Amino acid sequence: MNFYKDNRVWRIALFIMAMIVVLLSAIYNNYLIQNVAKEELQKVNNYINAFESLAKNEEKLTQLYKRYPNIDFEPDISLHTEIMINNTIPMIIVGETGKVDSGYNFGTQKDEDKDYLEEQLKEIQLSGRQPLVMKTVVGKQYIYYKESNLIKLLRYYPIVMFVLVSMFIIIGFLGFRSEKNAEQNRVWAGLAKETAHQLGTPISGMVAWLEHLKMMNGDDEETMEIVKELEKDVDRMEYIADRFSKIGSDPELSPHNLTKINHNIFQYMSRRAPRRVEFKYPDLDAKPYMAHINAPLFEWVLENLLRNALDTIGKKGIISAEFVDDKDYIYIDISDTGQGIPDSKFKAIFKPGFTTKKRGWGLGLSLAKRIIESYHNGKIFVKESSIGEGTTFRIQLPKKQ
Repeated sequence: MNFYKDNRVWRIALFIMAMIVVLLSAIYNNYLIQNVAKEELQKVNNYINAFESLAKNEEKLTQLYKRYPNIDFEPDISLHTEIMINNTIPMIIVGETGKVDSGYNFGTQKDEDKDYLEEQLKEIQLSGRQPLVMKTVVGKQYIYYKESNLIKLLRYYPIVMFVLVSMFIIIGFLGFRSEKNAEQNRVWAGLAKETAHQLGTPISGMVAWLEHLKMMNGDDEETMEIVKELEKDVDRMEYIADRFSKIGSDPELSPHNLTKINHNIFQYMSRRAPRRVEFKYPDLDAKPYMAHINAPLFEWVLENLLRNALDTIGKKGIISAEFVDDKDYIYIDISDTGQGIPDSKFKAIFKPGFTTKKRGWGLGLSLAKRIIESYHNGKIFVKESSIGEGTTFRIQLPKKQ
């Protein structure tokens, strides 16, 4: 079972929804740009019509004044002036010779800068936009115009929308994951402490019964041999309960010889493994590798790795351990000759609930990762794996905490 499949589907669905929102925004934004562009073209045409109308009125007035020199007549040109003044679209007026006559709405200083206007004219011409013709008393003039700042801002809107939606998704996802991790941590800690608490009562009872058997049958060698083995099992249960009690709290770290711990765990597991499974690991006389760890929790990690290795190799194979160190870290490579892990599953196997076995909760590697990374400031990952050949897990521990 894999509880994270739904999580992946949820992330993909959220991404698709975000892309749909951005796409719809882009389509609507393009619709707005087209409408604003039509309005701006109409404004430029209105400017031309107003200018041409003023030119015609000026010509008629000139003729009227020539015919009636003493006439007192002042035409109303307020509408024409308002149309021309309220136009905010950047425009360049070019004469029939191709030279720039004037510029409007580029800025107070830029409207008077002929070099700047020439550069803007070339830019407009390169864009392929055709000029509009305006008839004046002295001949034809050509109006080249650029997009207003409003259209420029609208063109950036989809990008801004995409960035905002992406930030919203990322922040939401990080917040969701943080809350989920915090919830998982609380569940882990609560479950572990409750397990340790529940184990305490039967363990105490078993200790009491063993003491009673010693008192009642102290002279019976066979009974005492059984009691001795039962005491080992009780000690083991107390050790396991102590491991659970440390989950959720800051465990105490102290210097330990990793070679010795590795040797003890490999020996313990080898006695419980099929006979045709071979264990290869450094012996007690090998180089000691010292690191600050919590021994019960670290042994738990090794046991989980070895149990997984035994599950994957079956009744025959090799499980080995190798140490490597450098200036700052100690590396422990746990290898097996089992089925191997696909590259796509290297990270997924450490997530709670992931398992390929018919039975099991899929918590062993997740617990190992939590112990190494959260409590020991180290790392655990799949170093390499080949299908049908085996897998190597690497534990990285800092020499100094």
